[in-house]
Amino acid sequence: MTMRTSLIALAAGGLLSVGQALASEDCGRVQIADMNWDSATLLANVDHFILTHAYGCDAELVAGDTIPTGTSMIERGQPDIAPELWTNSFPDALDRGVEEGRLRIAGLSLSDGGEEGFWVPTYMVEENPELATIEGVIANADLFTHPEDPSLSAVYGCPAGWTCQITAANNYRALDLESEGFALVDPGSGAALAGSIARAVERQEPWFGYYWSPTSVLGRYDMTMVDLGTGVDEEHYLNCTSQEDCADPRPTMWPSSPVQTVTTNDFAERAPAAYAYLESRSFTNDEMNEMLAWMDENQADGEFAMEYFLLSYEDMWRSWLDDEAADRVAAALGL
Repeated sequence: MTMRTSLIALAAGGLLSVGQALASEDCGRVQIADMNWDSATLLANVDHFILTHAYGCDAELVAGDTIPTGTSMIERGQPDIAPELWTNSFPDALDRGVEEGRLRIAGLSLSDGGEEGFWVPTYMVEENPELATIEGVIANADLFTHPEDPSLSAVYGCPAGWTCQITAANNYRALDLESEGFALVDPGSGAALAGSIARAVERQEPWFGYYWSPTSVLGRYDMTMVDLGTGVDEEHYLNCTSQEDCADPRPTMWPSSPVQTVTTNDFAERAPAAYAYLESRSFTNDEMNEMLAWMDENQADGEFAMEYFLLSYEDMWRSWLDDEAADRVAAALGL
């Protein structure tokens, strides 16, 4: 029996009667935001399984994205849980939601935080160390040929609609890269952006652009973050670089991003044991990179990756739960 069918069969066979086991907690119906990148969809599916089988929640996954999900949680109280929010993308709104008693920050999804920046392949830096700096990249602009116009150099930005599209574009303007011959390339999708890195590295070709960690791409390919020579101006980043209407951006490195699990206050109050699980559930970047590489290698979606994780990393997820809740999850898995 395959891993996927074994879990489906266990669930269908009713090996866990959560209604009887969890009469003391009224978790109720719970919406979990399933974001459109691998680490977030893995977390959403793990939370869905554990909340269902450990705490008797009537859990469902709903499509989400950073700003729309955060805004909806503040204004409408739905979804109940955002398993992975890069919360520096909208700090003012998030702070207001917490202050007004609408939201709770359960804890860190990624205990190390997230990294963002402009990157080049490490093999380029090994050949020419100055490429680890923005001055070196600019001085060697002719290496980074635009894929559609050889007269231009290319810096890859973030897909339209993503928050990082704003920050990458503002740093592109702040560094005045256009005057240095660089055009900002919209890759069209996260997959296309990852593919551009993979294609360049596998061919040992130049590449320069935005990316973030943890990801399977930066876990698989050795990349060096470009030093902008500015350090981190966190106040300017929050007030201008991350704002779409930033009129006069200044160059700044991206601050380390707190990557947090956020819930509605209503969920935290009605399901304290389930909320306590979310307070404990966290991955280091190395742990997440390992999972993301597995997902990429196996073309696994969030559900399949969840099954692999729960069956392969029992010690890890048991550490997030009390003994009774962990045993209920183990029973549902047939462990």
